[in-house]
Amino acid sequence: MAAPRLSGTLLAIVLGGVAAFAGASPASAVEPVDLLDEDAARLAWPPIYEPVRVVPPRPTQAPRPTPTVRPTPSPSPSAEPVPAYGLDVSYPQCGDELPDEFAFAVVGVNGGRVHSANPCLGGDADGDSQLEWAGRRVELYANTGNPGPRISRHWPGGQDEPRTCRDEGVLSGTDTRDCAYTYGWNAAADSYRTALEAFISVGWADADAEALPWATTWWLDVETANSWRFDRRLNVATLEGARDYLESRDVAQVGFYSTPQMWGRITGGTTVFEDHPAWHAGARDSDDASERCGETAFTGGDLLMVQWVENGLDHNVRCEDE
Repeated sequence: MAAPRLSGTLLAIVLGGVAAFAGASPASAVEPVDLLDEDAARLAWPPIYEPVRVVPPRPTQAPRPTPTVRPTPSPSPSAEPVPAYGLDVSYPQCGDELPDEFAFAVVGVNGGRVHSANPCLGGDADGDSQLEWAGRRVELYANTGNPGPRISRHWPGGQDEPRTCRDEGVLSGTDTRDCAYTYGWNAAADSYRTALEAFISVGWADADAEALPWATTWWLDVETANSWRFDRRLNVATLEGARDYLESRDVAQVGFYSTPQMWGRITGGTTVFEDHPAWHAGARDSDDASERCGETAFTGGDLLMVQWVENGLDHNVRCEDE
């Protein structure tokens, strides 16, 4: 993922609390068509005999040649088979010429951090839209983080919903699990609004729509390149808030993108999200990605996808297809 890109080397960021983590970097066959039985098409067996009467001989004519019956050739495919892999893109690919063939696509909503927008998500003056490139079966991913009240301009001090985050006169008074939860909720809400605006811009939703027109899968991008706290309980609370907001909007499902190492550093290896699927980064190539589908998901749930980088672009394999 991009900036931080889900593939490639993940930069270490000083955390808001603030911890610094060393991040890990983060195909369909056409069945042959059976030909006609050439012998059956050419021969009629056994021959049929009938009695004949004697008649005066007539001039004989050379027999006409029997036309050869040729089997009908099977039609050739009109297009190349669709690759078995999927792709994920975000703002670093703005303006890039993206492949036309892929099995599925995931598009980043943000510009690399929470409360930012991918400028190429929806339609722009040049008509470029990563949503339109991906198609209506697109899946979305959103950045996450927990910088804490001291460095975040979006900290929810004074907010009572979905959980109370009241400033008690000192800044540390809002550095609580409820505040972290509310921060995650607000960040996911901002990402959802960004996605909705993009859907409207490409004509996939009405101008006055308040929700996405259909349910799609959302992935929460959990990387050490973003800001996190030393107190992992606060980080988990932030992710709970983000998940709960998206589920309140009836999305298809919420999953988590990370690596087992990053997940451990940020969340302490929590199993709070064991009912949610994982998307693993860090495979070397397609063969390695397929093998890694046998890994245990860092969430404790199902491992649905594994990512690798090829020709500078993030590729992904669906583990249920392996």
